[in-house]
Amino acid sequence: MGHPALSRRGFLAASAAAGLSMTALSACGGDSDGGSSGTTTIEWWNISTTQPTKDVWAGLARQFEAQNPNVKIKIVQLENDAYKSKMTALTASGKLPDIFHTWGGGVLRQQIDAGLVEDLTERTQDWAKGLLPVASEPYLFDDRTYGIPFDIGMIGFWYNKALFRQAGIDAPPTTWSGFLDAVGKLKSAGVTPLALAGKEKWPGMYYWAYLAMRTAGADAVQKAGDDKDFTGEGFVQAGQHLKELVDLEPFQKGFLGAAYSSPTGQAATVGNGKAAMELMGQWAPVVQADAGKGLGTDLGFFPFPAVEGGKGALTEVFGGGGGHALRAGAPQAAVDFLKFFASAATDTELVEKTGVLPVVPAAESALTDPNLTAVQTQLKAATGFQLYLDQAYAPALGQEVNDSVAALIAGSKSPQQVAESITKVAKEEQ
Repeated sequence: MGHPALSRRGFLAASAAAGLSMTALSACGGDSDGGSSGTTTIEWWNISTTQPTKDVWAGLARQFEAQNPNVKIKIVQLENDAYKSKMTALTASGKLPDIFHTWGGGVLRQQIDAGLVEDLTERTQDWAKGLLPVASEPYLFDDRTYGIPFDIGMIGFWYNKALFRQAGIDAPPTTWSGFLDAVGKLKSAGVTPLALAGKEKWPGMYYWAYLAMRTAGADAVQKAGDDKDFTGEGFVQAGQHLKELVDLEPFQKGFLGAAYSSPTGQAATVGNGKAAMELMGQWAPVVQADAGKGLGTDLGFFPFPAVEGGKGALTEVFGGGGGHALRAGAPQAAVDFLKFFASAATDTELVEKTGVLPVVPAAESALTDPNLTAVQTQLKAATGFQLYLDQAYAPALGQEVNDSVAALIAGSKSPQQVAESITKVAKEEQ
């Protein structure tokens, strides 16, 4: 789906709202090919701030440097929300890092339309065609390649089997009514059903997005984005179903102020056994173990339940992956690093050590974790796929989805108001 380019004024306004200094952020990219030493320095921005991924990625950068003595990789690692804010400001400045994390979708499209992203089609065609097609889709625009994936996955429920047994729940729920019933049983057993990072907003968006897919269907979600209209009955019903859950008070104490990966946040709450479930992506086990203790064999996974009477199917999934893009005019060394990162050897190491799902077919044999295998099985059987809404849409619209859903969860917006607010911003983006 196409998105109009966001004006420089719009980016500057967003940056000012975020309280970011353009002077402090203007040193990225552009100076990578020189220096009296003859060394090419590549600046690599990513969001891998949790262990073991942080150290694994640093180690891979050192491996690349050893293989390419005239190249230096400068790593900048930022937490998710801080990264998004700073990248908004950098885009406004017109100067992106040499290599930067991207989820694809509307945000990347706007950076492309602003002329800030390198077209990688010819520079990567000899090897990028060997990657899993579904993993590459978020970075393809008008049949041109603007990013290279390193991960692919989906959102689903990660749950504590021991706490389910304690509440007398024999199997994960497959329907929304069954899910609400499980929430009730957990509360009756004195167990906090769900952990949520209410402060960061995007984790709450997952609930509304999935419920919209289950009530209206994946095709309807796609059409709503194209038509700039989210006021259809299925989207209002999605909010109503989410309100049903919120009314049960299922989240941990203080969830509205909780972050995702902090020591007292969503992942740690589940990883320390203080809540039975979280709705999160395939990276959840790694972050649970880094922020908390991790659940080991007590951790299980199940897909988002079907909504009775809804038009969506259980096989329609919501998710995405991570990829890397390059600034326009990036040096060949940056392309070489992407090739290195997308090699079978690197992908196998990522699968084995960081819990990502493979994007290189040759690395699939390294996938041994039963939960991640379940995610991969669900992905392979998918009959529909929807990219994260805050990445699929233009930045202002994606932010409005997050903000409106957060307001519903906090009790300050109704399901109807959520649909209307999102539609209003969607039309303003035309």
